Amino acid sequence: MTTAKFWILFAGILLAANGQAPGDTLDPSKPLVDGETLASTRGIFELGFFRPGNSSNQYLGIWYKEIPDKPVVWVANTNTPINNSKGVLNLTANGNVLLLDKGANIFWSTNTSNATYPLLQLLDTGNLILTETASKKILWQSFDHPSNTFLPEMKIGLDFKTNLDRYLTSWRSTSDPTPGDYTYRMDPHGVPSVYIWEGSSQIFRTGPWDGKGWSGRPDMASNGVLQFEFFANDNEIYYTCKPFDKAVLGRAVLNESGVLQRLVWSPTRNEWIPYWAVPSDPCDQYATCGANGICTTSYSPICQCLDGFTPKSPNDWNLRDNSEGCVRKTPLNCSSDGFLPLENVKLPDTSNASAVSNMTLDECQNLCLKNCSCKACSIIRDSMCLIWTGDLVDVRAFTEGGSDLHIRLAASELDTVGSYSSRKISSAITIIIPLLSFLLLLCVASLLWLKRRNSGKVLNSYSFRSKGNDWELPLYDMLTIRDATNNFSKDNIVGMGGFGLVYKGKLGDGQEVAVKRLSKDSVQGIDEFKTEVVLIAKLQHRNLVRLLGCCIEDEERMLIYEYMQNKSLDNFIFDKRKSALLGWQKRLDIIIGIARGLLYLHQDSRLKIIHRDLKTSNILLDNDMNPKISDFGIARTFSVGQTEGSTRRVWKLWKESRCLELLAESSYPVFEALRCIQVGLLCVQEGSEDRPMMAEVVLMLCSDSIILPQPNRPGFYIARSCVEGNCFSNEFTITMLEGR
Repeated sequence: MTTAKFWILFAGILLAANGQAPGDTLDPSKPLVDGETLASTRGIFELGFFRPGNSSNQYLGIWYKEIPDKPVVWVANTNTPINNSKGVLNLTANGNVLLLDKGANIFWSTNTSNATYPLLQLLDTGNLILTETASKKILWQSFDHPSNTFLPEMKIGLDFKTNLDRYLTSWRSTSDPTPGDYTYRMDPHGVPSVYIWEGSSQIFRTGPWDGKGWSGRPDMASNGVLQFEFFANDNEIYYTCKPFDKAVLGRAVLNESGVLQRLVWSPTRNEWIPYWAVPSDPCDQYATCGANGICTTSYSPICQCLDGFTPKSPNDWNLRDNSEGCVRKTPLNCSSDGFLPLENVKLPDTSNASAVSNMTLDECQNLCLKNCSCKACSIIRDSMCLIWTGDLVDVRAFTEGGSDLHIRLAASELDTVGSYSSRKISSAITIIIPLLSFLLLLCVASLLWLKRRNSGKVLNSYSFRSKGNDWELPLYDMLTIRDATNNFSKDNIVGMGGFGLVYKGKLGDGQEVAVKRLSKDSVQGIDEFKTEVVLIAKLQHRNLVRLLGCCIEDEERMLIYEYMQNKSLDNFIFDKRKSALLGWQKRLDIIIGIARGLLYLHQDSRLKIIHRDLKTSNILLDNDMNPKISDFGIARTFSVGQTEGSTRRVWKLWKESRCLELLAESSYPVFEALRCIQVGLLCVQEGSEDRPMMAEVVLMLCSDSIILPQPNRPGFYIARSCVEGNCFSNEFTITMLEGR
């Protein structure tokens, strides 16, 4: 051992023995040893040594200091853990940061040098920076070398001057931060997008930046909590996000399964609240419908050919193998072609697209027509013209949001616009009646607001009636809601989603309420508001959350619900401590209550409603743990995620007569538990005609005298993907849009 290394270790031992607290900085005079930490100024983040899970390996990392479980956001030595020893972090006098063990072996280094008076500091953003004290120049920072977590103010993208590529890499497992199979990184080719990769295969694409967010994820746009920004010039290209309120803690994590999930910390609920995740449904999977196909979760099957195109392999397409994609019905002639506009879509893969700035749509289309190879065009960011010369890959449709794509077609095809556009018109017609009702409600509310404003009186409620839709709906004024929520204090936040935030409030009479405040920038919020106002106001059932009223003032739109003290079912199911509070009988009561609520929605209410987004977070529990279904207007797409994996495992264990392995507790009545599993499998059979009606489901759950049929195979969708001649099967759950 060299003399220098000896003194480094000796100094570290002395510091540990004396118990000195390093604060938020480290200089060459004081190494950081195992058991000591650096804490950022406000105590948000902490740097030190940790062992993940049950691992004996030691790592240097950064984690949230005051949040339970101390989630790790950055790891230095992901590839070189310290085994059976204790670590020492040392900053040398010339500015190199070294991670050593007791034997003075180097496990990680910043590889920096030639600095005068270097200083290592942990910031409240979670960024660990190495600076030169005199010049304050940043020599190295952890934000340039992300692990699996994307923090606000961090950049995802490339610095061309320094050849730096900032991207996320998944962990191998929750107890092993070794780099896993997935990465989340910017592709600068053509018009830049960000992809999730599994090795060298793309599994998700954001689409190009449209000026507000990524074309492929309208719900990722700025939403009142985080502001996303995109930057590109000759030196670097990246995107980042910043919180509107620095007190709000958020992170995005690329997990071990390749899902990027954005989470926001709720101090009221003392837990991380999922904000969005990608990929979240089959249409998020890259190129699900092949070349020149379009994916939509609003219809079944989810894959269709773009107008003017037909399946390349009809037989495979009928079997729902869409990997071959679609081909043109009529070739382009390069002289009399025209364009078919396609609205609200995720733009095709832009890795081979080109862009021209400062153009109108007409100029963009003329530019495309002059190029016989041009297949489509689009205008983004108000004046940037995108041109595609190859196949249109990875297109999906949204109910709202997304971008407009102009597909080049032969003149003969333009005369017979295809089925997709017809379906869009049909879909638009189905919302005209509730839209008119909403507009009438809005007009009445506006008049009453003006009257109240002029008279100085506070409007407490209003009974609203319209032709064909009559209901009584209290209308609350903004002053009342602000008082109830303590001026929308962040301490009153009890939930959040793509629509905005949910606050706990207390009205003047002492009644506790939940206030859903739609974000002004929310892509889906206004439509969801219309849907819930029209649908929920007339629904009354003990297993449905009751809408108490709404608030419409200026740009504000809010829904006021009864407040559920026990919050949502996922707080109990996925919490080991709280889960123990749910005995078998209570779990069975909750299952039956949910079934009865669905039966009312499908059959007994005046309006026949299909929820389409039923999950544990949308099942609320009252004081007596009675379940109440919520969020009827939130459902937009069929989510797959963990549902598909769970269903397949249920099914596999059922066929092998090993279903008891699903039970977390051995004290459950075996017969009743197996009956619930069997009923669940009957509800997800591949053929919709085989699935029981909700009335039958309730009867099956409530009576053990009924002999249940054996379930058939669940509805898995099988798609083949081929890489270098090797074909693989990818399965997705398909749910028919049919309330039973």
